[in-house]
Amino acid sequence: RVMKLFSSLMDLIYPPRCGVCHAFIMEDGLIHEGSHLDLCRSCFDSFVEVTSPLCPLCGKPFGSGGGTDHTCTDCLATTPFFDIARAPYIYEGLLMTAIHEFKYSKRSSLAQSLGPLLASYAARWLGNPEGMLVIPVPLHPKRLRQRSFNQSLLLARPVAASLNVDLDYLSLRRLRFTQPQANLPSDERKKNVRRAFGVMEPNGLEGRKVLLVDDVATTGSTLNECARVL
Repeated sequence: RVMKLFSSLMDLIYPPRCGVCHAFIMEDGLIHEGSHLDLCRSCFDSFVEVTSPLCPLCGKPFGSGGGTDHTCTDCLATTPFFDIARAPYIYEGLLMTAIHEFKYSKRSSLAQSLGPLLASYAARWLGNPEGMLVIPVPLHPKRLRQRSFNQSLLLARPVAASLNVDLDYLSLRRLRFTQPQANLPSDERKKNVRRAFGVMEPNGLEGRKVLLVDDVATTGSTLNECARVL
């Protein structure tokens, strides 16, 4: 009760703001599937969900032209090493702004909203993931020092907690410092991450189903290279 009263007093002195547009959030803010989000309704409603038709392998959506799910040309040309990839939202608009703020402006507090959104999606998608292991895409130690946190790990924690499965952020390592993928054209991204990852103590992963978590998937090169070494 004391902490709740303290929190209420702090809200009066420093009213909560939306993590994206910084508008004041009235009352208890936004509740989404049981989680309190530091987002205003307007920003949240602007997030565009990924819907069919999409590629059943990499999850790439084909737009709003209708039709059924079908394998995309990239996956037809080269089958990815992962079994399936999915994302809840399209990387555009205010969601892109939020992720940029999260990653590059050291706004780690945004994980308190983005993490539960990803966790609730994972729970709906996977159902009963008994025995699964959640692994975040790792950062190189140099990049980790620059950013002070691994954004993928901050997203993976609520995902693992929501699914009630183990979180492993030590087995998969980034062995080579690479340029940020966002700075490279799509044809250079595969080369950039080639042999950039390795698995420590592989015996501990044998026979496990792995849910690999990253903040953004564009060409899928990073996820595919991680899946290859796993």
